[in-house]
Amino acid sequence: MVHFLQILDFIGVAVFAISGGIVASRLKLDILAFVLLATFTGIGGGTLRDLLLGVPVFWVINQTYLLVCVIAGVATWFMAHLGEALGKPLRWADAVGIACYSVMGAAKTLTVVDRPVVAIMMGVATAAFGGVIRDTVAHQPSAIIKGEIYLTAAFAGAFSYVAFVALHMPPRPAIVIAVLAAFILRAGAIQFGWSLPGYRAPGSDPEG
Repeated sequence: MVHFLQILDFIGVAVFAISGGIVASRLKLDILAFVLLATFTGIGGGTLRDLLLGVPVFWVINQTYLLVCVIAGVATWFMAHLGEALGKPLRWADAVGIACYSVMGAAKTLTVVDRPVVAIMMGVATAAFGGVIRDTVAHQPSAIIKGEIYLTAAFAGAFSYVAFVALHMPPRPAIVIAVLAAFILRAGAIQFGWSLPGYRAPGSDPEG
């Protein structure tokens, strides 16, 4: 179980780091900026999670996470153009990162505190915060304020995992199904523009 979660953690860090590198490529930054933006994005959500939980920050304990971010940044420097040719590489990297990190954030929280609501919210925060850092540093519009499904996908992953744990589902199937739930929602938003209704004040003009 622990080994499986760590693999999920590495995948989440790597794909978020790649998304940071993709943003750096679009801004035509130098290779050091690639590495730094990849690192900030890759470790941002997990850092917030660990600080809020009051546990040792994961990349301070295991520097392999930093090496993953550095490798992802350098690799993106050389191969970003290949990803761009395939279409929407940033959004797909984000989709994988959200799916993995929402579940990982919830799972780690449950190992520290047995509070399901806290675990769900921490899963969402873990999944979203790295992208917020990336977009803030790069002066880009944040994905969390766009209309299509984003935070909802993170919520689906975290909620599903916590629910499955409460129902005593074996850990690995719970993780896999929860990750798929989050990914499918985000993929639908990318491919088909899935979104939830936005707020409108009572009596306001729908066209306004």
